[in-house]
Amino acid sequence: MKTIFSGIQPSGTITLGNYIGALKQFVELQDDYNCYFCIVDEHAITVQQDRLELRKNIRSLAALYVAVGLDPSKATLFIQSEVPAHAQAGWMLQCVAYIGELERMTQFKDKSAGKEAVSAGLLTYPPLMAADILLYGTDIVPVGEDQKQHLELTRDLAERFNKKYNDIFTVPEVRIPKEGARVMSLQDPTKKMSKSDPNNKAFITLLDDPKQIEKKIKSAVTDSDGIVKYDKENKPGVSNLLSIYSALEGIPIADLEKQFEGKGYGDFKQAVADVIIQNLAPVQARYNELIDSEELDRILDEGAEKARRTAGKTLRKMENAMGLGRKQK
Repeated sequence: MKTIFSGIQPSGTITLGNYIGALKQFVELQDDYNCYFCIVDEHAITVQQDRLELRKNIRSLAALYVAVGLDPSKATLFIQSEVPAHAQAGWMLQCVAYIGELERMTQFKDKSAGKEAVSAGLLTYPPLMAADILLYGTDIVPVGEDQKQHLELTRDLAERFNKKYNDIFTVPEVRIPKEGARVMSLQDPTKKMSKSDPNNKAFITLLDDPKQIEKKIKSAVTDSDGIVKYDKENKPGVSNLLSIYSALEGIPIADLEKQFEGKGYGDFKQAVADVIIQNLAPVQARYNELIDSEELDRILDEGAEKARRTAGKTLRKMENAMGLGRKQK
């Protein structure tokens, strides 16, 4: 059985875009693959975090992992910082990475632009991400389009390490979902939906209540021609709403265009809002059961233990290959 690894940062309640682009795919994959799904809290501290808020976000994300349908008996769910091998392997891969290739990362350029002081962790984020993936012998990484460059670097680092030291790592493949992989902002559909957007109307979180969802969808930017048609270049707002509907309900966009033929944007937006509300209702109910429960602690304890066993084996191979410490048996 092939192995899949993926992770999400605990930096606020995750958005509908995260759900469609990542979590929904996670649920579909867990029956057919050996899955490791991680809360990457060490990545979160590459920028300043409030200690109590970060802890709250870690737990909330863990509850959402289970609430969306991830089954701890099928997939390993764990917190990155509870598996020390991630930081250890991340440092070792930093020593294999080149400064030039790290500085060329688009996300580093974007997040460091215009700032006087930038965390070194922001620069060395990609080798830690590579460690996350490579420690588990990962075959496939399901990610959004925006992470493709980081995955290409992960492949490069794996191949470089294998060639330089020992053939330890599986070189992972990137899997980008075809539909709904990149959900756009409701207020500026040329930009990706992001929870860090200063405009609260631009994104929907998985814990928004029905009234909030309806209000945000009704205020979503569209255009003036009133025709429900997919045209990403000329009708990005309408196209984004069609993509969301299609991804949640599994209905082809062409069928949705026929369904809303002759109907105005008012009817269309109401239908999109209804679909989102219906899909999130069971997620929110399960989340509320889990958030303060011992069940969630047990799931995370068991997940961390399993992850430590697997990651530890790979770490020992890496240490032996690089000549660290005493020779291990």
